[in-house]
Amino acid sequence: MKRSLFAVFLIFVSFVLIAEAQKRRPLVPIKKPVVNQPIRENTNTAIVVDERLAVLRSEPSLYAMPIQRMRTGRILAISGAKQADSLTFYRVIVPPDNYGWVQAEAVVGKFRRGDDERLVRLVQASEGFEQIERAMIYLDNFPNSALRPPILLLTGDLIEENARRISLEAARKLERREMAASGAPLHSFYLNYTSLDRFRRLGINFVFNSNTKSIHYDGAAWKELVLKFPKTAEAAEAQKRLDSLKGKMGKTAQ
Repeated sequence: MKRSLFAVFLIFVSFVLIAEAQKRRPLVPIKKPVVNQPIRENTNTAIVVDERLAVLRSEPSLYAMPIQRMRTGRILAISGAKQADSLTFYRVIVPPDNYGWVQAEAVVGKFRRGDDERLVRLVQASEGFEQIERAMIYLDNFPNSALRPPILLLTGDLIEENARRISLEAARKLERREMAASGAPLHSFYLNYTSLDRFRRLGINFVFNSNTKSIHYDGAAWKELVLKFPKTAEAAEAQKRLDSLKGKMGKTAQ
């Protein structure tokens, strides 16, 4: 019996000594992996423009395990390239904690000559909101491209066309009695309308005419066109759009 008690006592003392030693052991700082660091825009930065091809894979091959499908607008950092399956694959870092390989045609960037022209062709072949999304990626990433004037004009026209559609949709769905009961001004309901959210995430802004209950594009692309490319044919057309917008808004812009 005494031996049993003594053995239990020794086990207890061992646990105490181990615990004390662990307390005194200095903590080793854990370094965050590189993929957790935010990507800074540089010559190796790429942007996803084609979700159909933007599959992040474990290896540079169409037959490799897919990790995730990346959405249009996703920013990546390129750290290498490799040929496989008659294609070029880029090794990319995808924040916050992924990395892998993606087909070269899925992305554009300043690191590769001719990507502005390729993206313009893709914009022209696109439809719906995706066309506007790709156009905005072009405008945000290729400020010195010779193809900028026609894309500025096209982008403004596409956004204004969508603004007209959203105005009609909002007029149908917003209940006047509910709006009146809330006490909030009319223009705030229209300019907070849910269909505008994805445009605003692209940096696109709108104004509202309270008299006609219509939403309009604020004309930022047209203004840049007139200011920076005044001698182009597109600038003359952009000025017509701005004059028309001014006439529509009068002094009622919100």
